[in-house]
Amino acid sequence: MKNLLTNIESWTGISIALQKNLVWTLLIILFFWLFRRLLFYVINRLKSNVKTSYRLRTFASYFSVAIALLCIFRVWFNGFESMATYFGLLSAGIAIALKDPIVDIAGWVFLTFWRPIDVGDRVEIGNIKGDVIHMGLFYFTLNEIGNWIESDQSTGRIIQVPNSKIFTESQAMYNKGFQYIWNEIPVLITFESDWQKTKQLLTEIADTYYKDHSIEARKKLNKASKNYMIYYKNLTPIVYTDVKDSGVLLTIRYLCDPYKRRGSQQKIWEEILLQFEQHKDIELAYPTLRRV
Repeated sequence: MKNLLTNIESWTGISIALQKNLVWTLLIILFFWLFRRLLFYVINRLKSNVKTSYRLRTFASYFSVAIALLCIFRVWFNGFESMATYFGLLSAGIAIALKDPIVDIAGWVFLTFWRPIDVGDRVEIGNIKGDVIHMGLFYFTLNEIGNWIESDQSTGRIIQVPNSKIFTESQAMYNKGFQYIWNEIPVLITFESDWQKTKQLLTEIADTYYKDHSIEARKKLNKASKNYMIYYKNLTPIVYTDVKDSGVLLTIRYLCDPYKRRGSQQKIWEEILLQFEQHKDIELAYPTLRRV
């Protein structure tokens, strides 16, 4: 065997030590490839469901590759006498390979102790919106809202967001701080309508809705102002006027509970329709084609 290695060294210029390392590397790869195939054979023989078999095969693959890499590393770096150096390099490799799970765990620690997001909060992180229903070690779970559903109502889908997103994505909190949000309802009327009367009617409707929330909203604003630089001179609703191609646009801006946005819109719109029925000089506008 030694003569063979000596001959190869003379033919190729590859040292005997390097040849031995290459041979051991090939043997290790072959052994663990066969070992992996054996594990797969045993797993497939088990009477497990598809999901369990998939997880076992995945674990077997990761386990075989990890042990094989460890053995190969030991072959090539056998000259390292310092175990501290060896384990330092090993831990660095593990940190690189498992970067995402480690950052997820760091995110969990941050969420657990600083609690920027908690169970029950309504949040938007990146382009995902939902109510937090679970906080895990690697991800937190949202009950999705919005998307193809109007006015921030639930879609029924469950979304798992990696905890690492807390460090890389901006977060919008619906019920942190002030705990109320501003909502707008656009009302488009024809140019022939009495827009001043309409604006007065819309203001009265919005004021009536706001009376039920005025005391609570003011209390929460005062409480939030102790922790955040939040200042609103007026919390009462306001109606803005604008002109569009099809008519006069009157936009109601009012405060509402973030969990009751759609309900508030329905209540206000129903009152608007009832009021407009009583006034013949007010008509809702829509895109029309006039021939003159």
